[in-house]
Amino acid sequence: MAPRALTICCDIVRWIPVVFITAIIVWSYYAYVVQMCIFTVPSIAEKVIYLLIYHPILVLFMWSYGKTIFTPCGAVPRQFYLSKSDVDRMSRENEEGQKAVLINAAKELPVLNRTHSGSPRYCEKCRCIKPDRCHHCSVCGQCVLKMDHHCPWVNNCVGFSNYKYFVLFLGYGLLYCTYVSATSLQYFILFWKSGVSKDMGHFHILFLFFVAVMFGISLISLFGYHCYLTASNRSTLESFRAPIFQSGPDKNGFSLGKFNNFTEVFGVDRKLWFIPVFTSAGDGITYPTRTIDLDSDGLLADRQRWMEEGESDGGDQTC
Repeated sequence: MAPRALTICCDIVRWIPVVFITAIIVWSYYAYVVQMCIFTVPSIAEKVIYLLIYHPILVLFMWSYGKTIFTPCGAVPRQFYLSKSDVDRMSRENEEGQKAVLINAAKELPVLNRTHSGSPRYCEKCRCIKPDRCHHCSVCGQCVLKMDHHCPWVNNCVGFSNYKYFVLFLGYGLLYCTYVSATSLQYFILFWKSGVSKDMGHFHILFLFFVAVMFGISLISLFGYHCYLTASNRSTLESFRAPIFQSGPDKNGFSLGKFNNFTEVFGVDRKLWFIPVFTSAGDGITYPTRTIDLDSDGLLADRQRWMEEGESDGGDQTC
């Protein structure tokens, strides 16, 4: 085990990206509200309009960011952990023997995903059978439900419990950058043409525009990619390595149609789609699939039922 002092140092270092992003946002608030809106914008009506639109966007942006950071990434339930006797057997058996132990331990568990050998997926570090779409995060040191990726910018794993918040964070971040750059553009051009100035307010507005555009460009591709993943019902990990079912690998195995894929992440209550509150469907353990043999796997009937309910509510609509 690493010395406690080293562990504390690593924990502090992991918060540096979060502190950096937070500092940029705090500075952008000062540059936009104080230096631009209060000291630079000449029209009172223009000041009021800018500020009335700016603050709701900022609140939603920071709310989403905070929820992504501080929402626990989701733990595997106790019933997925092997008993001590099974763990001991796993350490003594060969590959075929280990497969038999895992198949026996998973026979009462609602798992569809398999390894290439056909065995239930097992985490040697956590000593548990992995639920569908679950993966081990070496940074967090635990298995994460429906793990998408570990994001250093939020110092947290993005998975079942906070994926909606993460997508909203990207979307509102892009909206924030777009709004700030669009409304500061005329003053950026004015100060740029006027040449070097000793007024620090001019510097703040010039730099504000550059930073907003730079972050906005980087967020366009990232937000677009996660919109695609949401519509396809895939995680980042699944987009690179297709989940394996008893019938073989299938990258679209969890896809239920664009609208149902969207509501699996954002929920069925349209009023809450774009609010950073938890509305995702399911429990993070079981997921409906495109094709499933209910006669051969009665444990999965519940997950198929709420998939069919979602289809009856949303049909084949697209978002």
